[in-house]
Parts: sequence; C-alpha cells; structure tokens
Amino acid sequence: MNLKRTATIAVVGGALIAWLAGAATSNHPIAPPPIVAAQPIEVQGAELANEIARLHDRLKPEAKPVGPGRNLFAFRAAPVRPAAAPVAAPVAALSEAAPLVPAPPPLTLEGIAEDAGADGPARTAFIAGGGLFFMVKEGDSITPRYRVVKISSDVVELSDESDHTIRRLALR
Repeated sequence: MNLKRTATIAVVGGALIAWLAGAATSNHPIAPPPIVAAQPIEVQGAELANEIARLHDRLKPEAKPVGPGRNLFAFRAAPVRPAAAPVAAPVAALSEAAPLVPAPPPLTLEGIAEDAGADGPARTAFIAGGGLFFMVKEGDSITPRYRVVKISSDVVELSDESDHTIRRLALR
C-alpha cells in the first residue's frame, strides 16, 4: 500500500467515528420527570407499611427473660433421699447352653428348565441365594447344608443335611 491510500482510509475512518459519536450524543436537555401527587390509595399503603413496621418492632422483646425461676408445675421440692446400697443379684447357676443353629440362608427358586428324556422329563432348577446362583439337578448339593431331593414342575424340595428336614422352594 502506498501512503496516499493509507491516509485516505485513516481520514475516512476518523470522519465515520466522529459522525457516529455525534449521533450517539445529543445536545438536547433531558426534561425532569413530571411530579405526580400521591393518590389516596398510595398514602394508605404507606401508612399501612409504617404500621406493619411498628408492629414487627413490638414483637421483638427488648428485655431478655431472667434465668429460671420457680417451677410452675411443682408445688414443692421433692425431699432428697439417700441412695440405697445396691443389692447384689443372686448369681444363677450356669447351665449348658443350647447349641446355636445357624439361620437358613435365603434361597429363592428363580426358574426350572425341562428337557425331554427317555425316562421322563429331566429338570434343572435355578436357585439364587447368598450372592450365588446354582444350577442343580436331583441329588446335587447346594452349599454343604442342602441337597436337592426332588424337582417338580414348580417346586424344588431340599433336604437339610444337619437335621434332615425338608425345605420347599416354589416359583413365584
């Protein structure tokens, strides 16, 4: 670029900036807002606000209550009785403690699968319990405690190995 072009662009840009600045500012004085007299409703609202403020101040107590005085619910103080010496309870003879039987684990029957076989249907039970999932057939063990005795179409019978009781799990 040459010097003449640069000067022309600078002069035109300056004139444009001056023109925009002149348009943005005005030399006209701003008239003050008109003074409007308060209407009766506004006067009542101001009086009401003053009354509300006065009542709020009244709700705040200025004098703090003194410490606890007398008890309004007691007619007289109860006499202080000396503490009786603790009597030693008779010691019971130790007896043989019954052995604790662990609670049965929460087992649920989740499903039963059935395959056709020569001797009838061969069923597999799906049992969940204790965070584990078991796929068992008749005769299989579920944990060391239970053994599968029978699987029918909707019930599984488990034998407890510790006391030989039968536990039934049914589909829900």
